[in-house]
Parts: sequence; structure tokens; C-alpha cells
Amino acid sequence: MKKGKKIGKVVLIILAVLVLVTGIYCAYVLIDYDRLPDKLTLEVNRSGSDADFDEEFQVKEGGEYLVMTYNIGFGAYTKDYSFFMDGGKYSWAEDEESVLSGVSAMGMAISDIDPDFILVQEVDRDGTRSYHIDELEILNQFIKGYYYDFAQNYDSPFLFFPPWQPHGANVAGMVTYSRGEITDTIRRSFPISESLSKFVDLDRCYSISRIPTENGKFLCIYNVHLSAYGSNDEIREGQLSMLFEDMEADYEQGNYVICGGDYNHNVKEETTENAPEWAYLFPREELPIGFHMAIDDAKTPEDVAHETCRSADQPYEEGVTYTVTLDGFIVSDNVIVKEYQNVDYGYEYSDHDPVLMKFGIE
Repeated sequence: MKKGKKIGKVVLIILAVLVLVTGIYCAYVLIDYDRLPDKLTLEVNRSGSDADFDEEFQVKEGGEYLVMTYNIGFGAYTKDYSFFMDGGKYSWAEDEESVLSGVSAMGMAISDIDPDFILVQEVDRDGTRSYHIDELEILNQFIKGYYYDFAQNYDSPFLFFPPWQPHGANVAGMVTYSRGEITDTIRRSFPISESLSKFVDLDRCYSISRIPTENGKFLCIYNVHLSAYGSNDEIREGQLSMLFEDMEADYEQGNYVICGGDYNHNVKEETTENAPEWAYLFPREELPIGFHMAIDDAKTPEDVAHETCRSADQPYEEGVTYTVTLDGFIVSDNVIVKEYQNVDYGYEYSDHDPVLMKFGIE
């Protein structure tokens, strides 16, 4: 009898400790949670030395320019990688070497293409999941001769899930590179869910980088990564409404607008029978007057036949893994799309492949 009471007492003590620890952790997460304020001015920096810059570069009528968007998946997504939030296995990248080699390979690929403007999403600056490697620093070793700004859209408290590999604390964001000087920037905070899901979908935003053109207007580049996990119709509609309002205001001032990134929506006009719930069709009917999806200007169906994103619920297997086009560009009608291509890297470095667009202004 006494032995049973002692065991019961030990069990109660253990349960009490677990409840206390859980309470302390929940309090920490709630207290540590914080969103950056809306309408922040972003710092503009330069990558490379003075010798790397083309001081005469300027966007002008009659010119041709190349813009690229690439979600680099925080350097984790090799072909064998699956992500726990998609129903896969892992929460971290395989190891530090994998992150270093993956981000370096993507930086080199971008450098080889040599675009005039580059939009990059899911760039970790200090993350448990990416072994605290500053991925922007690595990209800048390859992408030289550009002005750039960084917009933070993820800064989580230490998340103790999944239990077999806690996702940890992570700081990440989006980078916009431009050969022409960026003279005006702003970071806009998207509306996000106020439920518990906000702790895994933190501080979504988009950035606007304005580059003066020869005719006295601005090329306005929007870098965007819309919510995926934990979002609902109201949140998605609110995010798009806010984004479209700003784009329309820039266009009405006579500026040229290019919005690119990861929309977490299927940007093609068709869907497939086996499409998962997260592959929503982009609501084209809600685009403001004077804007269209640039993918519609592709010269041939082959240019966009490759899908830009693969499901990360399992390692990639061609012909088996679900794929969909989530990445691309929206342009105002005074931007002329001359070429458009979904680049096929076979998801070698990320769960996303890049999109290229050659354009001019009128």
C-alpha cells in the first residue's frame, strides 16, 4: 500500500512538472511573439565592389531587361528532402554542408543567368532549421554588382515541434536585387490569421522596391510570398486585396509595376483532378484593371510546361510527386512581356524552380 502511494506521488509530481514546463513554454511563445510594424522603410545595400557595378544602367523605353524570381526553400530542399509541415519527415535541412552547397549552387545558377532584377524568397538569416547560416551572405558572394534590400517575413520563437526534430527559432525573409539604384523602399505587413496558426505563419509581408526610369517614372518591383499553412479564404482575400491596392496606386501614377514571387496559388488557368487543397487557383478575376498574369504572354506552351513547385510530402520522384506552378509575375499593361519561361532545374536545389521574364517598358 505504501509503495503504491509513493508511486502515485511520483507520478503526480512528474505530471505537475510537465504542466508547469508546458505552461512556462506557452507563456514564452505568447510573450515572444511580435510582428514588425507596417510601412517600414528597408535599408538598401550594395553587393560586390564598385568595379562590379554598371553605373550607366537605367531602365528606359526600347530597352530589354531580365527579371528572375526564385524561392530557395531555406537551402534545405534536396531531391531527397521532405518537410514535416507538408506531411513529410524533416524539420531541418540535412546538415550544415547541405545548406552551404545548396545555397551556393543556387547563387551560382542565378549568377550564370545574370538577370537585371532578382526576387528571392525563403532566405534564412539565422535559423535552427538551416544551422544558423546567413544565406544572404552566401548569395552575395555570387550575386555581385546589385543594389538590394531585405524584407524580414519570419521570426519565430523556439518552436518545440515536431518532437523528433524541433523546428526551433528562425529568422528569414525576401531579397530584391536590382542593377539600377533602388531609391525608395517599403515593407508592407500582410493581414494574417489571429488564431494559433500565426505561430507557424509569422509576419507575412511584401516589399516594394522603386527604381527610377529614364523618363522620370519608376519601375516598382513587388516581392511577395503569400501565406500557405494555416491560412483561410478571408486571410487570402485580405492579403491579395491589400497587395492589389498598392499595385494599382503605383500604376495610376504612371509607374511600371512588376509583382513577382511565390503566390502559394496555382497561377495557371487550369487545375488537375488530384490537386491538393493548398493548390488554389489564383483568382485572376480579382486583378485590378490594367494588370494581367505574365505567364499568359509566354510564346509557346513548352516555355511554361515545367511546373515551378513540387510537393514536399515525400522525396521527389519524377512522374509521381505532385507538381504545380505557384511562382511567377503579375505586370501592369505598360510593361511589355517579351519572353517568359519556367526554368527546369528538376528541383535539384529547392522545392521550387525559378521563373524568368524578359520585358520592356512603354
